[in-house]
Amino acid sequence: MNRATNPTAASPAAPAAGSAPGGRTDPGDPGDPALTALRAALAAEHAAVYGYGVVGGRIAEDRRAQAREAYDAHRARRDALRRAVRRMGGTPEPAAAAYSLPFAVPDGAAAVRLAAELEERVAAVYADLVRAGGGGLRREAAAALREAAVRAARWRGTGVPFPGLAERAAPASPESL
Repeated sequence: MNRATNPTAASPAAPAAGSAPGGRTDPGDPGDPALTALRAALAAEHAAVYGYGVVGGRIAEDRRAQAREAYDAHRARRDALRRAVRRMGGTPEPAAAAYSLPFAVPDGAAAVRLAAELEERVAAVYADLVRAGGGGLRREAAAALREAAVRAARWRGTGVPFPGLAERAAPASPESL
């Protein structure tokens, strides 16, 4: 599946935009592109936190601190995104109970590949938020995109010319890891 349409590695069932858990109507405007992009970023951060839990369980000891730092960064971004969704009048979606990974992670080498993949997918969603947001939201999204691109390059050992923008035909979907 293309990273552009699948920003994360899993596909939990997600309520339609504008609906909140339990069938309540979300007071946020479901047609607001910034709120939609915020929700997608939150979904990607939920998935990244889950994915780094897997990475941390398989990563070699010499890279464990790097994995922990990334895990903590994604938790902090996730929490900030929850607050931002609320500020925009929306209801933040909770994390799924589990996410499907894009491939098996039996060892440290696979854990490194997963970490790079998580960062690339998070970067794609933040690129959408940069496009949809304005002012402070756009600055925060650009900072998150930059941080994800740097982490991806560290995990992968090489960078890409335009992180988060690799031949994307459609906005990233918030429904998958």
